[in-house]
Amino acid sequence: MLTNRDKAIIKDLTRFRVMDRDSIADLHFSNLKRPHLAANNVLLRLLRDGQIQRSTKYTPYLYFGPEVQIKKNSQKIGHFLAILNTYKEIRKHGQIESFLVEPKYWNKGTVEPDAYLYFRRTPFFIEVQKSIYSDKQMQDKMDRYINFYNSGFMGENFPRVLILSEQRYALEGDYPFKVFQAENFTKFIESLKSKEKRRPSEPKPEGIRVRVG
Repeated sequence: MLTNRDKAIIKDLTRFRVMDRDSIADLHFSNLKRPHLAANNVLLRLLRDGQIQRSTKYTPYLYFGPEVQIKKNSQKIGHFLAILNTYKEIRKHGQIESFLVEPKYWNKGTVEPDAYLYFRRTPFFIEVQKSIYSDKQMQDKMDRYINFYNSGFMGENFPRVLILSEQRYALEGDYPFKVFQAENFTKFIESLKSKEKRRPSEPKPEGIRVRVG
């Protein structure tokens, strides 16, 4: 008999594709005195019952949803863990209303964001860019976002595009939607606070609202 927490863990493993033990403990056992030990016991039971998958080639161990089809040595594992870490970072700044990993929109081969986020009444497409792209590669990616915008699929409230990367890309042209670049989500929030401090008399941007002080 699966508990509600069991079901929540399996749901997250399916959503993120792969999660490390420490992240599972952080997200689902943080209210306990010894979250890592509790996580180990529950994960071992779920593994024994065939509810989840595991790879012991990493430390801490990695866990996968029951239906996730991914090679245990796939290069995509690092990418999915980076998306998971971004999710955990965003949670520190407030409640997440929606977070979809690699949502599929429109036609295959067009725009493929790493995540869709709805946060503080504002939608975002997030690019978690750990590998180094050339400016041309990133420009091609942004052109696909423009084509997606022009399709009208998302309606009038098209999400902001947030590129999280240590590299700053030289993006050309004017975009019909807002584009942000930051090293990480915390730096992005800090940049919004800085803009508010510099322009205290101006109204706050629509959607995102940041409390200063």
